[in-house]
Amino acid sequence: MCFAESMTTVDVGTVISPRQLHAIDGAEVSLPDADRMVHLQFRRFAGCPICHLHLRSIVAHRDQISAAGIVEVVVFHSSADALRKYQSELPFAVIGDPQRNLYREFGVESSVTSVAHPRAWLAAARGARSQRSITSGLGRGEDHFGRPADFLIGSDGRVLARKYGTHADDQWSVDEIVSLGKQFSGEGTAPQK
Repeated sequence: MCFAESMTTVDVGTVISPRQLHAIDGAEVSLPDADRMVHLQFRRFAGCPICHLHLRSIVAHRDQISAAGIVEVVVFHSSADALRKYQSELPFAVIGDPQRNLYREFGVESSVTSVAHPRAWLAAARGARSQRSITSGLGRGEDHFGRPADFLIGSDGRVLARKYGTHADDQWSVDEIVSLGKQFSGEGTAPQK
């Protein structure tokens, strides 16, 4: 398990340096994207039932999210091989970051308390019911205490909005993602926390 010690967070208005990420399907993903805002979301581990449930809601509403000018990029701290077992059918870029380099850069932490919240328990139970063969995803060496984080990144690399989850099921909803996309789709919009 990896527990962060007082990581620096990325603030709204920060400009991230351009980079190419490698998705589990072999595609290269530009961050930032030159044409669209990127919803960069940090999830937990490959077989996480909470992540499974959340990502299925993103898939179900991907047309709304895309219409708001947003492309999804999802990062897990699992290996690409582990992710292919669970996330290969997602219709957006899935990035494996087993060394947690992006997690450190963006200040995404772990905490034992991430799974102590009742909302996390309920989401885990619902996600496990909807996910096949969940127990094989609970692999050794993976951090089960990760917290999620969401970043909306403009085409210029500027962080437009961000959320650091306080527990395992604390992330932006589809409605929040779409609302943020609409908010920042016009020019001259001030960044919000």
